[in-house]
Amino acid sequence: MRRAALVMVLALVAAGLLPLPAPAAEPRAPLLAYYYQWFERSSWQRAKSDYPRLGRYSSDDVSVIRTHIAWARSAGIDGFVVSWKSNAVNNRRLELLLTEARAQDFNVAVIYQGLDFHRRPLATARVAADFRLLRDHYARDPAFFRIDGKPLTVFSGTWEYSTADVARITGPVRSRMTVLGTEKNPEGCRRLARVTDGDAYYWSSVNPDTNDRHETKLRVMAETVHRASGYWMAPFAPGFDARKVGGTKSVPRDGGRTLRAEYAAAVASDPDVLGLISWNEFSENSHVEPSVAHGTQALDELRRLRGLPASASPSVPPAAYGAARQQPLGYWPGLLRILGCTALLVGAVAGLARLRGVRTRRERRT
Repeated sequence: MRRAALVMVLALVAAGLLPLPAPAAEPRAPLLAYYYQWFERSSWQRAKSDYPRLGRYSSDDVSVIRTHIAWARSAGIDGFVVSWKSNAVNNRRLELLLTEARAQDFNVAVIYQGLDFHRRPLATARVAADFRLLRDHYARDPAFFRIDGKPLTVFSGTWEYSTADVARITGPVRSRMTVLGTEKNPEGCRRLARVTDGDAYYWSSVNPDTNDRHETKLRVMAETVHRASGYWMAPFAPGFDARKVGGTKSVPRDGGRTLRAEYAAAVASDPDVLGLISWNEFSENSHVEPSVAHGTQALDELRRLRGLPASASPSVPPAAYGAARQQPLGYWPGLLRILGCTALLVGAVAGLARLRGVRTRRERRT
C-alpha cells in the first residue's frame, strides 16, 4: 500500500497536478515604498525629466491608484508609505488609497510631513493634532500596515524639532501607534530613543560607487536603534537626480546596479522594514513606477531581488493582474494534463499488478 501511494504521488507530480514541496523560505523584512499623493495634472509641468507610463495623472484618479497597487504587488512590494499631513485634499486621497489597498490585500503606512515647502518645521500643536487624527481615524483601517500589531507611522523632519517637542507629539499616541523618527545619524537616533519607536532613515542621494562608508553607516545606525529596542527601517533607492529642483547631485541608475547595491546594503543592516525610495518621486528621479525613460527596469530588478518570477508587463490593464490568463488552446492543456495523469496511474497500477503476479509465481515455486 505504501508503494502504491508513493507511485500515485509521483504520477501526480509528473503530470503537474501536484507540486513538489518547496523548501522553507528564510524570513525577510517587509518592503514598503514611499508614495506621494500630491500630484495634480499641472504638477508635471514643473521640474520633471521623466514621466509615468500612465500619463500625467492626478492623485485623485482611482484607476491610477488601483494600477499602482497592482504593479507594486507584482514586484514584491508589500505596501506604500504615503506622504501626508491633514488637509482636505490629502485626507481625501488617503481615504482613496486605503480603500483600494483593502480591495487588493495591500498595506498602507503614513510618513507625516513635519516640514513645510520651505523646509521649516510645522507648529508642534498642529503636528500633535494630526497624529491624534491618525491614531483615532486612519490607523484603525484594516489596510494599515502593522509592526508587532501596532500601526506604523513615520515622523519626517524630526531633526528640526527639540526632543521635548517630539515627546509632546508622540507621547499621546505611542501606546496605540508605532512612531519612527527620521534622524540622519546615530547621534540623532540616540537623542530620540526615549520618545520614538525607532528610525526610518530617508537617504535617497547616496552613490554606492563613491561613498565607501554607505554600508557601514547603515549598520551603525541599525545597531544604535536596535540597542534601544527600536525598529529600524533601512533605505535604498534606484538612483537620484534633484538638479531640476535646486539640487546639485546625480546618482546614475547604471542599468539596475545602483538598486542592487543599495538593496544589498540595506538588507545587510538587519532591518525590521525595508524602505524603498521611492514609488513615484519624479522630481528627485528616485521613482520605480514604470516610466517613459526607464520603463519597467526597476520593477523587474525588484522581482529578481525578492525572488519572484517574471510578471506581466505593466502595460497590461490592472484587471488582468491576479486573473487567470486565457490560453490560446482553450481547455485542451488542462484536458491533456488529466489524460496524462490518468495514463500514468493506469501504468502504475498495471506495474503493481505485474509485480504481485511475479511474487505469487515465486511463492508457488517454493
